[in-house]
Amino acid sequence: MTADEKILLQEQGYLIVRGVMDAAWLEELRMATGRLLELEGADAGGEFRKEVGSDRLANLVDKGECFERLVSHPMLLEAAEAVLGPDWKLSSLNYRAALPGEQSLQPLHCDMGLLPDSLGNAVFNSIWMLDDFTPENGPTRFVPGSHRSGVLPSNGSAPHPDEQVALGFAGDVILMNSHMWHGGTANRTSTPRRSLHGFFVRGDQPQQQYQKRLLRAETVAGLSPLLRRVLALDDERNDVLSAVGSGKSGFLK
Repeated sequence: MTADEKILLQEQGYLIVRGVMDAAWLEELRMATGRLLELEGADAGGEFRKEVGSDRLANLVDKGECFERLVSHPMLLEAAEAVLGPDWKLSSLNYRAALPGEQSLQPLHCDMGLLPDSLGNAVFNSIWMLDDFTPENGPTRFVPGSHRSGVLPSNGSAPHPDEQVALGFAGDVILMNSHMWHGGTANRTSTPRRSLHGFFVRGDQPQQQYQKRLLRAETVAGLSPLLRRVLALDDERNDVLSAVGSGKSGFLK
């Protein structure tokens, strides 16, 4: 990331980076998520949540090298540090597809229901577009600058006069301070709108999906030192935090 991109992310609360995934990696991710949806069937997303009107997958770091590559992408880690400071960790990597006919607005919210505190920002999210995000297929809506408001949205189910929608092409990535008010929109098309969500938290917050418990031994054995750092596998705080708050992070679009 350039210095200007980091400033823009910090000031307006989001940044859309074009063409992060090339055609080959994009297809690999699409095929991998498609196989997992078929394999897991009714259990898909069960490590985190199921959602009416959407397809879900969770615990994706444990399910393929293409996902490990995503959560260790240098741009993503730079962005997480720009928002959270040096004490950050992956909270979860999930898949969400807004299905055709889903007509409701997801309420505006801040991830984990958190506001910035005396230590600074606590939540950062990234949305990896596996399909184009168009006005009709359920793109994410957000209120720029609201991460600086110091309050949670009071009527999140209604449209906000200052909201915008994040539009882009398959391969693009949205980086966001997820204290910024945001939520999903209705998919009025005939096809799913697919995305991956790489969600990070500050080191003193619980992971949405406690990696030590979820990752298989063979996955852990093959992780690089960088991925162990990303997943906070050697951070003893997680053992305590997981007992009091893992999985509480609420909506993810």
